[in-house]
Amino acid sequence: MVYAAVDRQVLRTVSVAEGSTVRAALLASGIGSEFPELDLSACPLGIFGKVIADADVRPIQDGDRIEIYRPLLADPKEVRRLRAARAAEAKARNQ
Repeated sequence: MVYAAVDRQVLRTVSVAEGSTVRAALLASGIGSEFPELDLSACPLGIFGKVIADADVRPIQDGDRIEIYRPLLADPKEVRRLRAARAAEAKARNQ
């Protein structure tokens, strides 16, 4: 189980019964008590960087790296657009 907050990261090994779902493993991990701001019933989850469509149904397999995703602080497309506009503006000033 992996979660990266703004100020720290947590990597935790969790043992659950065979056939447990990804969401059940998340709830068993205890991360909710460490990060009360997380809505464990609705937060997006993934395994090895691939988002899971339905974590309440998908069973985990031995060795799965379950990742808890948090919302992005800024839209990457918007950040790139602003950076390109600033670069174009700087280039125009230097000509």
